Amino acid sequence: MAWYKENVLWKIEKAFAAGYDPALELAKNAIKKPADTAESSPAESLDWDLEGPWTQHLRREEQDLIDRIIQGREVGHYFILLGPKGTGKTTMILDAMQAVQAEGVAMCDAHPDLEVFRLRLGKALNYEYNEDTQTGLFQRRDPREGGPALDIERALNKLEKVALNHAKKTGKPLILVLNNVHYFNHDDDGRNMLLQFQQRAEAWAASGILTMVFSSDDFWPFFVMRKNASRMHVVSVYDLSAKDALTAAMRMRLNARQKKESPELLKEVVDIVGGRLTYLGKVTKAQDMVGHAKHMLAVEKAWLLSQVGLIPDCDDDVMDEQKWSSCSWLLLREFVRKHQQEMQRKQEAVARGEAKEENLNDIELPRISYYECRQIMTRPDFMDELDRKNIIAIDINHDVTPDSWLILHAAEEVVGEDGFDDLLDSVRDRVDEIESLHRTRELTFKDVDAGDRIRLTVDKGGARVV
Repeated sequence: MAWYKENVLWKIEKAFAAGYDPALELAKNAIKKPADTAESSPAESLDWDLEGPWTQHLRREEQDLIDRIIQGREVGHYFILLGPKGTGKTTMILDAMQAVQAEGVAMCDAHPDLEVFRLRLGKALNYEYNEDTQTGLFQRRDPREGGPALDIERALNKLEKVALNHAKKTGKPLILVLNNVHYFNHDDDGRNMLLQFQQRAEAWAASGILTMVFSSDDFWPFFVMRKNASRMHVVSVYDLSAKDALTAAMRMRLNARQKKESPELLKEVVDIVGGRLTYLGKVTKAQDMVGHAKHMLAVEKAWLLSQVGLIPDCDDDVMDEQKWSSCSWLLLREFVRKHQQEMQRKQEAVARGEAKEENLNDIELPRISYYECRQIMTRPDFMDELDRKNIIAIDINHDVTPDSWLILHAAEEVVGEDGFDDLLDSVRDRVDEIESLHRTRELTFKDVDAGDRIRLTVDKGGARVV
């Protein structure tokens, strides 16, 4: 039994050895596409890896901090990476891991089912939860009867021993990355799992033996962890600026071995999809970039309407859905108005000669504070669901923005349609009407003949005949 316990620790140490991490192996073994045989100009003949990470050619400012974290040079803290889906959080982590061959680093993806997450964590740590020994046959109780939380706690106990030995030998902490923690269910089990890891992260950061890195697309994990955080640092990852997005689009286009396009066409594409890296990666691989960008916008608009589309004269069965949709459009309409006001302000400044025309490209997504959004929507409980559906994004300053430029442009098209304001008002009036009907009670009198009189009395501290 003593040998088995030593072997368990040795296997976990192996999980942090250089070149072991399964997530890094998957990222390194991406399938390569054959190079396009189309003619290319000398500027396009650079020997670029077709499917290599975008940071080979465009290094984000956050990458330096991520590199230091993964290299074990940021001691005494743990980190959470916050940003909308597709901004490059996981890519930056994988690039930093590849630079050190994942030495001293393990990475695990979260999952809504904690039993599945238990297995994923075991794979990342090379830990079998005592399922690879025959001694379990003679135990009075199955170790898994306590649920995944207890198994994960056992794994973290073993990991702590390995981290202590590693810190004594190397003087550096181990790194454990929990990716996409927003996949945990936003219920008691999911929040308890986050708290379980956060407690370990606080203790390990204080002792300097292990640094944990959480990443999330949604805001709620940060909101949950913020209450108990004393050593947590937040790294916000946003879309690229217009200037950086143009540079990235040009390099991605060349990297995809597509024909060279004019800066004006690239600017038109960036104006549609914005600086979201996943969108730029898709559109730059298309033959017709503008057509593909417009197609992406049409798909985003159709998806948005499928989620929060308005139904006039709706039935009471869908009242709750229309309440959610109408409140969502109140917020989206305000985003559109703020964007239009900012555009008009910039254009007037250019007309007066106070700003250059290039400044029109520097407009950011409109921001509204969280508490103002609650007032606009009149329902604070809808914010988390909008964030989960990637319709809005919330940052650490509690500012709310549309999730992407595609969402904003789709909302602009809908809000700009004739009669939208009347439609929104009619849906809200219909919801109020249904709610008032639900609050109305009917009194039915039977066996009343012609000429009979009915007297009702309302007693509010005195009698009044109605």
